[in-house]
Amino acid sequence: MIYNKVGFSIKRAGLEEVELLHCMACEVFPHTYKEILSEEQIKYMMHWMYDVESLKRQMLEHHHQYFIAYFGEEAVGYLSIRPDGDDCFHLEKIYVLPDYQHRHYGGEMFDFAVGYVRTNYPHVHALELNVNRYNSALDFYLKKGMKIDRQGDFDIGNGFYMNDYIMRLEF
Repeated sequence: MIYNKVGFSIKRAGLEEVELLHCMACEVFPHTYKEILSEEQIKYMMHWMYDVESLKRQMLEHHHQYFIAYFGEEAVGYLSIRPDGDDCFHLEKIYVLPDYQHRHYGGEMFDFAVGYVRTNYPHVHALELNVNRYNSALDFYLKKGMKIDRQGDFDIGNGFYMNDYIMRLEF
């Protein structure tokens, strides 16, 4: 266990948790983007980012560090971070399962990610993330002190794009 606060904990995920990560993503990712993306794009992105082999590749080849948040023994969300250059980390994913949203778990997870990077990588001075320009989580990140640094339309294949703001938190 890495983080524990009154029944809420965050633990580092390894290859043995890939199935759990996949199952959580199958629930939260379509729920999060159903009003923003087409069903076809959601299916494409689920395969691209969250099939078991993709998750393993992210961990083993692309240096993604996954963490799972728990309330008691129940998994309630996940996040992943990875190095992005010499002095920056990228918050790749941060999701709370629908039944556990609006309980401040996302804030705890975000604060954990920032603290984890600052503690374990003292040479790093910024955290970035991509957020869909129409995602309601944009306000959450702004309240957490992130700033919109730039935007981009990223071709992810199959005729689909991610239309994102790239947000940045300096520390």
